[in-house]
Amino acid sequence: MTKQDTLRPVDLIVALALAVVKGAQSSTYAELARRLGMSSSTAFKAVKRLQSSGLLRPGTREPNLHALRGFLEHGARHAFPPVLGREARGVPTAHAGPALRDLFDTERPLVWPEARGSARGTSLTPLYPKATALPEREPEVYSALTLVDALRVGQARERTAALAALDAMLSGHA
Repeated sequence: MTKQDTLRPVDLIVALALAVVKGAQSSTYAELARRLGMSSSTAFKAVKRLQSSGLLRPGTREPNLHALRGFLEHGARHAFPPVLGREARGVPTAHAGPALRDLFDTERPLVWPEARGSARGTSLTPLYPKATALPEREPEVYSALTLVDALRVGQARERTAALAALDAMLSGHA
């Protein structure tokens, strides 16, 4: 029997990078991996899973933006449910991230735990263990991932704002 290969959280990071970072689609697996802080084999396997799921166009690294948007809006919070924890120092995400922080009260921010983080708030386990390095490494991917977190944990207002910001981000790189 053939094994079902399902999407993993790291695949979403690769999909976001391919969708929002200029030139990422034409970069080598080694370059893509270096940008995101992962191994080349992880990037390669993620692309293969994204292709088989329909989030990338078959045989390419071109995002299927319609499918990606649909998955982010309707599937991400179910496929990758949020794991909230204690108050911690960390990197702001969700409504406290760069794309939404001016729209929402960030008195109680959500953060990815990181000792050198710039904020203190309720911890949210990041989808990708090296997500806390994204603000310096790949700011566009960081911003997109914080919007995905807002879709995963937010109420209707936060989700609507996050989806509008993601639409603008994805259409700007189509």
